Amino acid sequence: MNPRPLTMSPLDWLMLVALSVLWGGSFILNKVAVAAVPPLTVALARVSIAAVILVAIAAARRELRAIIAAWPVFVTLALFNSAVPFALIAWSQTAITAGLASILNATTPLFVVVIAHITTSDDKLTPGRTFGLVIGLTGVVIMIGVGALAGLGGHVAGEVACLIAASLYATGTVYARRFRSFTPTTLGAGQTAAATLMLMPVWLTVDQPWTRPLPSTTVLVALFLLGAVSTAIAYLLFFRILERAGATNVSLVTFLIPVSAILLGVLLLGEHLEVHQIIGMAAIAVGLAAIDGRAGRMLQSWRSAGLRTPD
Repeated sequence: MNPRPLTMSPLDWLMLVALSVLWGGSFILNKVAVAAVPPLTVALARVSIAAVILVAIAAARRELRAIIAAWPVFVTLALFNSAVPFALIAWSQTAITAGLASILNATTPLFVVVIAHITTSDDKLTPGRTFGLVIGLTGVVIMIGVGALAGLGGHVAGEVACLIAASLYATGTVYARRFRSFTPTTLGAGQTAAATLMLMPVWLTVDQPWTRPLPSTTVLVALFLLGAVSTAIAYLLFFRILERAGATNVSLVTFLIPVSAILLGVLLLGEHLEVHQIIGMAAIAVGLAAIDGRAGRMLQSWRSAGLRTPD
């Protein structure tokens, strides 16, 4: 018997939207931070602050022994899900705009569906998912603005760094789902702690922090929020959704991140929605519905019911 395809419950969608808000803010915080401190410092601050918070929670829940026992798992997760991609994204934003970085980051689900299709039994690629991914990615481009693609090819190294980060996120996401016996706290604490230990010696060698001035209060606040909110809290949500709904579904957050960023601008900064943003959001909604597949199954069941004739 084939495993039942994974779908998203209303609670999963709510958590995914919340996650998109937390990670949407990370692009803005990254941009503030890398203007004043090196990208490697930003990446280390992000994972180390998150590690302190998550390890403290794990200790209170008596989960540290499980983390230590499975340390190779967390080293691997740290490489794919945080240490390397965080450094790559922070570095890429010294060369490319946040809008272009968001678009390139939104390719993550494309990598996920291929990897998940090959390596899992319940997260397969379907025509509906393929259609949804194409429409969703198109919606991201439309919403952010085709103008964001105008600089594409101008900073190839930064763009390639973003794409590599997206592929690493995809690989790490699919890999992490193999460890559903671990709680989200264990996964988040183990991953961020391992990433901190991996980045620390590189940071000391490359950035030589003792030679640099102390960052401003604004930058320190941005780094703290990046670690505490956009990483620690975000990972608790991320691993919970991954456990419940699978790798492809949780990766859809990259379609929602630009939506959250734009709506936050409207709500908090008094910005106005443009027509192309509304069209892009509508395309993303259609893409997400196609990937989830629930609407298609409901329509099919209604058609089947309509075709039935009484005996």
